[in-house]
Amino acid sequence: MLRVATANVNGIRAAQRRGVEAWLVERALDVLCLQEVRAPDDVLWSTVGSTWRGVHQEASAKGRAGVAVLSQVVPVAVRVGLGPGDDAAEFDDTGRWVEADHAVAGEPGLLTVVSVYVHKGEAGTTKQEQKYRFLEVVLGRMQELAADGRHVVVCGDFNIAHREVDLKNWKGNVGNAGFLPEERAWLDRMLAGTGYQDVHRALVGDLPGPYTWWSWRGKAFDLDSGWRIDYQFATPSLAALARKAEVDRAPSYADRWSDHAAVVVDYDCDLVTS
Repeated sequence: MLRVATANVNGIRAAQRRGVEAWLVERALDVLCLQEVRAPDDVLWSTVGSTWRGVHQEASAKGRAGVAVLSQVVPVAVRVGLGPGDDAAEFDDTGRWVEADHAVAGEPGLLTVVSVYVHKGEAGTTKQEQKYRFLEVVLGRMQELAADGRHVVVCGDFNIAHREVDLKNWKGNVGNAGFLPEERAWLDRMLAGTGYQDVHRALVGDLPGPYTWWSWRGKAFDLDSGWRIDYQFATPSLAALARKAEVDRAPSYADRWSDHAAVVVDYDCDLVTS
């Protein structure tokens, strides 16, 4: 089995203080996608340990964003950013998109893993307009990656709850960033137009949550008043190999190492080691 996890750590230094290293050891992951690393390379590698290989982009704005794809084998190739083009150039140094290619046993022989961080936005502001521009560039890149038939999994914090079952208080959030009609329509369009599948939802069924983010404030975590905004979107060939999906919700508020929980998926697929 290939075990892939995606986690918004909300600052790798803070996550380390709260015990993320113990989770890493316990989970025995093959591939780990991180968002909001908010630290330079040396801090990331010292936290995760010397057995990991991969790619990390720190945002040019210090203490913001930052994404990584890490694995227990050396990747075939890595890429930072969404590629050439005027539309993508706006996001070159924002620490929001990295890719790693891995050789896999059997057809098609190649797996591309992406870690993406989509910022929250704010309804009616320039931040929200930037979010929409970023999502359009992301859609184009997802289509490009899937075009040659390789396995692809796009992992990350999209800061969008797709449907009413994806957040506890959906009625109170219909006008808020993260649950705006335009954002949800983008997910509809992406899934319908690219063939990617929401692996977590497909495996757990049409039930409330399981949520992946809860505010640090108040009783949101204790009452499970959360949002499902962290995803693994896989191409059909890889989605067909998904066997199990779990949200690693902490046993208590005190045990949390982030305001997000990791989404962990097992695929019936093996990385090829050199």
